[in-house]
Amino acid sequence: MRSLSIRSFVLVCTLILAGNSPAQDLPRDTTTWQYSADQLRPFWKGDVVEQESVLFLRDSESGEARGSMLFPIREIISVRSSSGDITYQPGVDYRFIPGTREIVIPAGSRVLTTPPSALRRPANSQRHQLTHRDGNGEILFGAKLEYHQMQTHVTYKKADTVWPVTMPVFDPDSLPITLKKLRDRQPVSIVLLGDSISTGCNASGWGGAAPFQPAYQDLLVQHLREHYQADVVLTNLSVGGKSTPWGVTMIDQVTEQRPDLVILAFGMNDSAGRSPEEYGQNTAAMIQKTRVICPQAEFILIASMTGNRDWVRLNHDVFPKYRDQLASLCEPGIALADLTSVWGEFMQRKKDCDLTGNGVNHPNDFGHRVYAQVLSALLVP
Repeated sequence: MRSLSIRSFVLVCTLILAGNSPAQDLPRDTTTWQYSADQLRPFWKGDVVEQESVLFLRDSESGEARGSMLFPIREIISVRSSSGDITYQPGVDYRFIPGTREIVIPAGSRVLTTPPSALRRPANSQRHQLTHRDGNGEILFGAKLEYHQMQTHVTYKKADTVWPVTMPVFDPDSLPITLKKLRDRQPVSIVLLGDSISTGCNASGWGGAAPFQPAYQDLLVQHLREHYQADVVLTNLSVGGKSTPWGVTMIDQVTEQRPDLVILAFGMNDSAGRSPEEYGQNTAAMIQKTRVICPQAEFILIASMTGNRDWVRLNHDVFPKYRDQLASLCEPGIALADLTSVWGEFMQRKKDCDLTGNGVNHPNDFGHRVYAQVLSALLVP
């Protein structure tokens, strides 16, 4: 029964991806996107959070809407539409109390607000069945940028910098071969193998709309090239709807690229029913099979973001166990990028709709930047 559950879940995920245009077929006007090192500064460091996303939910009686930020706010630098073309005015379009995490949008504000009912759909009304855990209809599915367009971006100074999650710290001994090549400005080959998150789904650049932000893997490559002035080449073999057993079958394609660094990014689709032990064994097999052909290859293992807890298809209990399986594989040459713990803390402070790209299991622009920031913390001092 477990294998049938996984097949059913993967079929849904594959159909969801098929319901969009494939990433390579979408318009990709990235001329307005400008790389900035500030965008890759870790959100957990420093005094400023750049363009944190929030979806303001409107109260039907008062007309006000409210949203929460990750950190208490000392000062708001800007509040902008997700496209970046509208800047909202303090005291008119929004207000906040310094030292709190909440922003209030008054009735009549230009800031886009959304009634909670707009994030629901009647049962069986969508092409993909996304049954809500409470049984009351379905979660709104965003095929491209529906959630992005409802979200607002806030840049602010923190009143408190405390972040309780253990975050990656740069260690030159963790990925010594890759880091030496980067420091020496030698060409570096990176292969990414994962699911639809790693195809770039629901980043605005993938969706062909402003601000045309690239997905996390392309942000990472931009950052490495700029920081090290090295030739970094990424080969992305990720396919939507896939999980770790498929990853094991793809190692011949991985080793064809003679990678210096392999990034493995699975877990979202495995979570329909694959045990942590099998997930860990499959990941270990990918590493072992790669090193038969490419013994010097190093690895970053991504512990996936978590999806919408209200989607009945996801089993959230396994995500921390998957992460622990990945952590047990780490040694010099194998590093962990723990997005699972990051998302766990995110959900203590924000709503899923603040961070989602499609309503269920993809990140939005802010989430893709967080992915890139966590990976960059392992590779950039």
